[in-house]
Amino acid sequence: MLATGILEYYRSRFQIELEYRDGKQFAGLEQCQARSENKLNFHFNASLTSINLARISHWLSIPKEQRQAFSMTDIKTLYHNKILLERFIDVFAINPNTRKNQKIVKELIKYRTLAA
Repeated sequence: MLATGILEYYRSRFQIELEYRDGKQFAGLEQCQARSENKLNFHFNASLTSINLARISHWLSIPKEQRQAFSMTDIKTLYHNKILLERFIDVFAINPNTRKNQKIVKELIKYRTLAA
């Protein structure tokens, strides 16, 4: 086997490990109490699919050249910040479209993210 083939196997293995880690931390991969094989398979597939859907929905909105490493923690933080900021804007009747506020809104949405 060529060294490039081994390198590809390790890259694939690393991506799979990250998928399972995110599934355990964010998608409830370990939170199923079913005993039936069919129900367990459905739960595992649903958990891992939700991670892939989050990755796809986030990456499709970003040009390919600007995409950085995917972090489920950052995605969760981004969407949490966005929802919270929208609530503040509604409650306090703030206009987010002014030139001054646009910069602040972008900064607050990305607050506490690492990769994004």
